[in-house]
Amino acid sequence: MGTKVLTMLEPLWQGFPPVDPLAVSGSASRTLPPRYESVRCARAFTRETLQGWELDELFDSVALVVSELVTNALRHAILAAPEHGDATPPARLHLMRWSSRLVCAVRDPSDDSPVAGEADSAAESGRGLYLVDSFSDSWGWHPLAGAAHGKIVWALFRLP
Repeated sequence: MGTKVLTMLEPLWQGFPPVDPLAVSGSASRTLPPRYESVRCARAFTRETLQGWELDELFDSVALVVSELVTNALRHAILAAPEHGDATPPARLHLMRWSSRLVCAVRDPSDDSPVAGEADSAAESGRGLYLVDSFSDSWGWHPLAGAAHGKIVWALFRLP
């Protein structure tokens, strides 16, 4: 994993015991094309990655969170962009594993902060970040560093 991604994810270490960000025991990432079928691809990629890391028991929770993060990136940052087309940068899913935690992070080209809506059980949408908060141990976001436009939205899972 490049040090650029590790630098972008530095806020993940706040509030946790010190960990060497270079001591990642596993990482995988995938570019997601700007279409809703990418959510299904992200879930399949997550399943394959977790199986490779022997973390199959976490799939349901992690896949739900990945689905929500990717859907939000597509809906609010990529497909909603007025310049949508071949020039729109795609979303990118990153999965990183340490001995005691797993991080799912989605990078998108929007500078807008994610906004958690009110959880309305009758609504068809608007529950994404509420679900991310409910199924992960913590989540957050931060803008990309440097001249790059966009943000990283991440969710952390403590490993058994």
